[in-house]
Amino acid sequence: MSALSSAAALAPETSTPLVLALPKGRILGECAPLLAAAGIVPAMDCLDEDSRRLRFPTDDPMLDVVRVRPFDVATFVAFGAAQIGICGADVLMEFDYPEIYAPLDLQIGACRVSVAEPVTSAASDDPARWSQVRVATKYPNIARRHFAAHGVHADIVHLNGAMELAPGLGLSRLIVDLVQTGSTLRANGLQEVQVIADITSRLIVNRTALKTRPEEVGAWIERFRLALAAGG
Repeated sequence: MSALSSAAALAPETSTPLVLALPKGRILGECAPLLAAAGIVPAMDCLDEDSRRLRFPTDDPMLDVVRVRPFDVATFVAFGAAQIGICGADVLMEFDYPEIYAPLDLQIGACRVSVAEPVTSAASDDPARWSQVRVATKYPNIARRHFAAHGVHADIVHLNGAMELAPGLGLSRLIVDLVQTGSTLRANGLQEVQVIADITSRLIVNRTALKTRPEEVGAWIERFRLALAAGG
């Protein structure tokens, strides 16, 4: 019996399937090889962004998959609607749910949370001289902590998208946003001036589920661990 098969055999029979929460969008495609390596075969339309379904069975009757917005994965797992999830470290930093345990860095979804400002002002601006700035972001907690650590008061404008428009329209001086290639920033006349954190996606689990269903949840952690080892 392979090590992966041995890990799968750890899960006992119960009446309620575990739920794995996956993020919609960019990371979903990167999840596919990892899921396959962990021996998870979801319904065919699970990885199809055009599918209207949100919950999907897998080849394992004791595991279902739900597909939700990246920011919502952590909430689903923290409140126990899903017992396991794949979530960007940026979301974990923003919400800092004590109910979540993140045992594995899955090494996918690489990007960074950065501060950006217009190219026209970046050349002459000195961040060391900032004392108060207005910042547009969907990461208010990350932004406040970052600027506070540098002795700067951040006046937050909370946006859920199109942050790049904010400086040009006078809504904010800076933005804090997720950056992968920087092409969207450049297309909108912005440039990175500070990197707050490098980001990858993590396997997360609900702490209560890990205590109440340790064999099952632990078996899936081990399957993902073995999948990462095999890929390395």
